[in-house]
Amino acid sequence: MQFRHILIALIVPLTWGFGFAFAKAGLGHFPPLLLMGLRFVLAALLLVWFVPIPRGHLWTLCWISFIAATLQYGLTFSGLARMAATPAVLLVQSEVIFGVIIAAILLGERPSLRQVLGIVAGLGGVAVILDAPALEGQWIGVMLVLSGALTWAFGQVLIRRIDGALSGFQLTAWIGVMAGPQMLLASLLIDGDPLPAIKAAPIEAWMTVVYLGVVMTALGYSAWYYVLGRYPVPMVMPVLLLLPVAAIFGAVTMLGEVPDPTVLAGGLVVIFGVGAVIIDPAYLLALWRKKTG
Repeated sequence: MQFRHILIALIVPLTWGFGFAFAKAGLGHFPPLLLMGLRFVLAALLLVWFVPIPRGHLWTLCWISFIAATLQYGLTFSGLARMAATPAVLLVQSEVIFGVIIAAILLGERPSLRQVLGIVAGLGGVAVILDAPALEGQWIGVMLVLSGALTWAFGQVLIRRIDGALSGFQLTAWIGVMAGPQMLLASLLIDGDPLPAIKAAPIEAWMTVVYLGVVMTALGYSAWYYVLGRYPVPMVMPVLLLLPVAAIFGAVTMLGEVPDPTVLAGGLVVIFGVGAVIIDPAYLLALWRKKTG
């Protein structure tokens, strides 16, 4: 991978990771669905002009947007609002594990032995995190975050069914087009009138919206699909293991969190398990031998 492409790839975990810290701060001013709705509307307004209308897939995208974005982000960030960012972002990594399990059940995709061992390790890490004393009194948040991770896995099954019909960039843009209004409507129904929160929000809260919509979503996903378009998926996926590292660093530096040692220990096991699931050592070794040979 060229050096400049490595730098572009690193944009992804950095922008997505720090996004958790920004979101946690923004949730002090906006309800979760309102914050996510503003984020996706802003991202859609930036991206939709550069991709074609996905004719023939609009109804399918409407359902995908509801499950993989509105419901998933609603659950995840409602959970984040009720717990510390560090354990939340580590629990979110379980979505990769749930994704393999759901794909095996619904799509008949048989995981390899390496992936099975990774799933076992990852679930063990989640169990360690759940046993941490720091999570006392945060169980509603924990259940919401884990429910969001499970919902993400179901959403990926729906996305897989239209695999190849839409580009990743097109999918991101149009999910934003549909999920943004869905989230704003859901916020109106669940949280009530959003105008007081919007009028009372300080500049810092609006900067959070800008970061989530422009940097985390538009820039982050653009960098992701730029690199994916030039390199095989197994070569690019390992960079995502830096996401929880960036998120924890953001939580410590921006939010002043002091991570619980048990949470960190469980998080390391979760990251190891996720790494075993997404990284194929045999493929990377064959690629290295081909390059050096």
